[in-house]
Amino acid sequence: MESKKPIISFKNFSFQYFTQKEPTLYDIDLDIYPGEKVLIVGPSGCGKSTLAHCINGLIPYAYRGTISGTLLVDGKSPGESSLFERSKKIGTVLQDSDGQFVGLTVGEDIAFSLENDLVPQSEMKETVKRVADMVNMGGQLRSSPFELSGGQKQRTALAGVMVDDVEVLLFDEPLANLDPLTGKTAIDMIDRIYRQYHKTVIIIEHRMEDVLYRHVDRVLVLSEGRIVSDCPPDELVCSDLLRELGIREPLYVTALKYAGVTLTPDLHPGYLDTLDIGRVREALLHWQAEQPPHVEKEPGDVLLSVRDLSFQYTPRRKNLEDISFDVHRGEMVSIVGANGAGKSTLAKVICGFCKEDAGDILFDGQSIRDWTIKERSFKIGYVMQNPNQMISKSMIFDEVALGLRIRRLPEEEIRERVWNALKICGLYPMRNWPVAALSYGQKKRVTIASMLVMDPQILILDEPTAGQDYRHYTDIMEFLRSLNRRGITILMITHDMHLMLEYTPHAIVITDGKKIGDGGAVEILTDADMAERANLKLTSLYELATKARLPDPQGFVQQFIDHEEGSRNEG
Repeated sequence: MESKKPIISFKNFSFQYFTQKEPTLYDIDLDIYPGEKVLIVGPSGCGKSTLAHCINGLIPYAYRGTISGTLLVDGKSPGESSLFERSKKIGTVLQDSDGQFVGLTVGEDIAFSLENDLVPQSEMKETVKRVADMVNMGGQLRSSPFELSGGQKQRTALAGVMVDDVEVLLFDEPLANLDPLTGKTAIDMIDRIYRQYHKTVIIIEHRMEDVLYRHVDRVLVLSEGRIVSDCPPDELVCSDLLRELGIREPLYVTALKYAGVTLTPDLHPGYLDTLDIGRVREALLHWQAEQPPHVEKEPGDVLLSVRDLSFQYTPRRKNLEDISFDVHRGEMVSIVGANGAGKSTLAKVICGFCKEDAGDILFDGQSIRDWTIKERSFKIGYVMQNPNQMISKSMIFDEVALGLRIRRLPEEEIRERVWNALKICGLYPMRNWPVAALSYGQKKRVTIASMLVMDPQILILDEPTAGQDYRHYTDIMEFLRSLNRRGITILMITHDMHLMLEYTPHAIVITDGKKIGDGGAVEILTDADMAERANLKLTSLYELATKARLPDPQGFVQQFIDHEEGSRNEG
């Protein structure tokens, strides 16, 4: 790399938004070379997105502020090229693909840039087909982008920027809204395009372990606007920097550290596939033998019972078919499965937003078929996946207080409960801000807070931690766990296998509108057949135990979870 000129070069670069008192980026010195693949991680608010906006030109053209130092992209400073010219060099794939679509069909959307460049139609059609085939979307050119699955939307957005033959591909949290297997496929696709077409790839992502399923050259770690680490994965995971900054290190790395393994780069621990397993096996065996046996908790009585539930939006397809399960009082349960499997639809039927076609739902032994949405809301709280679909007030405090005010609680009690929820969700300093000033992830926390203050008996959350860094994820989950200890039953629709393992002993698996699994989370995430059928991913803990030929790989996963819970309780 050293003989090449960097395609992106920051020198003593700082940036401060006009609306902020302090800079967001400080003294950035960074060179990214053609053909490199770089992962950028860091806590929320550390400056990752601002750094990306500097690279793709949104700063200074869309977001104004004060710049010091220099930034060169392909040898040119921001003043020497327009935002349009920058977009021909750097293609950005956003976290929320819906915000990137401009066409009525996949083909139109991919062709948008070519149409602006007045490319002849015959050439345009040929280019669109070629680029769509690159991302495995050649058979969907006539489909509406809004009818696609999460993974298909992402591939369409990628094709829309690749059609210009850009040199740099910048991905902003590409895995945030994808199920585990689709996320794995996305990382495979990005890696294939990186290798086959020799692109420079920059990935910003909280789910570090999932990105490291494939090779990256370097991992940049940002904290409080500064680059605090720039090294290969093998070096990074040997340090405690990720944990110190509240970034989730790969689970198998945590397990190795629990087992007393001193990680060094020569063990190649940055990827599970390259780990020198022979040198760590004895430590893993010894640790497993020392762990106390797992003790199953006695379940409470049945609080929610779903019986033979079926529902369909249109006559063509059953979205839910003959689903039955029980949720016991005081449980934390995850509902998992592929994008489009019917998980969110199931939650909407339970809450009464959709009326079941057949079957019944019992709450504490009583049928709620005839209960109104309002009547159900006194017992069941629901936090939707997209925060923009829930928010109705312009100010954060008013949004979180809305439900309590409708219930006519005293304003003093409302203020205390709202402030407590905002503190837990990391939003207390912003309590007097307008909602419009928040990021997507921050809006998500507002909607969670607005339900947490209501103190329902059952709380259903659709992807509560998507797009959150590990510190905020942990704050939210620990608060949910504290509610759970007081008797609130919690159901979470999630693609986060860490959440499923660490917080929900009980998991329900939905695929194509049918229940295919209902049991222990550890049992489900160590079942290869179940994982494949439901677009889940075997936990790296199980893969580590299998690779090390431990006598009870499934037991090893459970012992890890028990150890984590014990550590949290001690903390």
